[in-house]
Amino acid sequence: MVLALVLTACSGKKEAGNSNQGTTSQGSSQSSQSTDSTGSGGDSGGQAQDKVTFNMFVAVQGEKDVNTNETVIGKKLEEQTGVNFRIEHLVGELQTKIGTMIASNDYPDVLVPDDGIENVIEAGGFIDLTPYIDNDKYPNIKKVFGPYKNLMKWEDGKIYIFPFSTVVGDFNPDPNIGQGAFWVQRRVLEWAGYPKIKTVDQYFKLLEDFINAHKDEDLIGFVTLTDDWRFFATTNVPNHLAGYPNDGEVMVDLQTHEAKIYAGTDWEYRWYKKLNEINAKGMFDKQSFVDNYDQYIAKLTSHKVLGFFDYGWQVGTANNALRDAALADPSQDGYRYFPLPVVFDENIKDQYIDPPGYVANRGFGITTSAKDPERIISFIDTLLKEKPNPRQVGHRRRNVSARRERPHVPDQGNGRHADAEIQRRLRIYRVRLGLAALRHERNAVRRQRHVARPATGSVPDESDRRGQEDSVGLWRANLRRIVRRSGSSPVVPGMGLREGRTAAVVRTAKIRPAAESYSETRSVEA
Repeated sequence: MVLALVLTACSGKKEAGNSNQGTTSQGSSQSSQSTDSTGSGGDSGGQAQDKVTFNMFVAVQGEKDVNTNETVIGKKLEEQTGVNFRIEHLVGELQTKIGTMIASNDYPDVLVPDDGIENVIEAGGFIDLTPYIDNDKYPNIKKVFGPYKNLMKWEDGKIYIFPFSTVVGDFNPDPNIGQGAFWVQRRVLEWAGYPKIKTVDQYFKLLEDFINAHKDEDLIGFVTLTDDWRFFATTNVPNHLAGYPNDGEVMVDLQTHEAKIYAGTDWEYRWYKKLNEINAKGMFDKQSFVDNYDQYIAKLTSHKVLGFFDYGWQVGTANNALRDAALADPSQDGYRYFPLPVVFDENIKDQYIDPPGYVANRGFGITTSAKDPERIISFIDTLLKEKPNPRQVGHRRRNVSARRERPHVPDQGNGRHADAEIQRRLRIYRVRLGLAALRHERNAVRRQRHVARPATGSVPDESDRRGQEDSVGLWRANLRRIVRRSGSSPVVPGMGLREGRTAAVVRTAKIRPAAESYSETRSVEA
């Protein structure tokens, strides 16, 4: 949630286009508040509130400035709360930008200063958030940040930021690799027959062999990031190769909890020796020591770089661009990167995935320049509120009511429970056989039947009955054929079928034959 504003802006890039309307200076004195009072009051008991725009600075490069109400999600949030954020991202050097704010004492309303956070706190740029953490007026903030209240305090006992690392409920690990890894282009793995890569020697041998086999492509074997504070993408590597989790500049023994600096150790020597070896072979990009972050990201998306080490969160812009390109043109999927947990030796167990922890000095705060901190706090509390999806709840309720009110229709044979069995199997077949259109077809048929249904009290003629019986027979034939192809047990005879489901599956089977879908599915499953 704490990144919801930033994520909201990112989610709406296509809607925002190339608009520069959101670009602004960081001074919150420019915060705009309109006289339009049509905005919803969020959690304010339904009272309308004036629409307001707050300035927010995010110390992340490579993102477009945007107003959140230019995005789909941001527009919904503005309708609910009346709040819009004008988000500005970092251009240039972070410390210069933060230093300018401090010198002028002119801050945005909300600030995500990254590693400039200590400087802003020392300059008195953030307000104290302590009164809002355990305040019953903001129950959702209390629920999320209350358990971390003591950890959030700085040396003076005050709380200045909402940290990014709070966890509510059970910890659910990210299914994607957002942490450190040795990345390699997918096409390299495919070309080599998807070998098992365990050691750093095997990794660079793979890159070398691919370059030798594709000399006409002017490929870059390996790049590394050394720009400013991001230099850790180069210096942290010995720690990972030695089998230790990411604890900054130290190795922490997980058994004894002893911490020791790895700079100047044999582990670091082995890493830099390896970089010298690949440099001598012409595989290392010498521009790595002068490229800035934007140039580095541009190279990763150029299709020329075969491998690099970095953290997933830091190269997300490049990975997302490559993913989107591959979705538009599947032939480019080979240029996407795959993460590998590489170590020095075969007997070392990798520890790339960090256990859940708490980081106190990364987050966002409300600055002393903010004109209406209470409104911002109220907005954050609204973001943290968990609300059920009313459409899903209503859908379930309607289904429950329909089942309760539905009269029992006698069936032949053992058809009493056949309807539930059909539904159970159909859920499997939709996934395995590609019958994704089934639900839409079924609903369309039901609507058509409802419109064409005779008036109450009238009796369907004989042709209607014959048509329904023919549909039932075709339904059973198709379902049995599908079951035989899938290897499941045959459908029991005498299944009771409703006309809507029958016509739906019959029409779907004609549109997309099960044999084609199944063959495709089997190849994927294999």
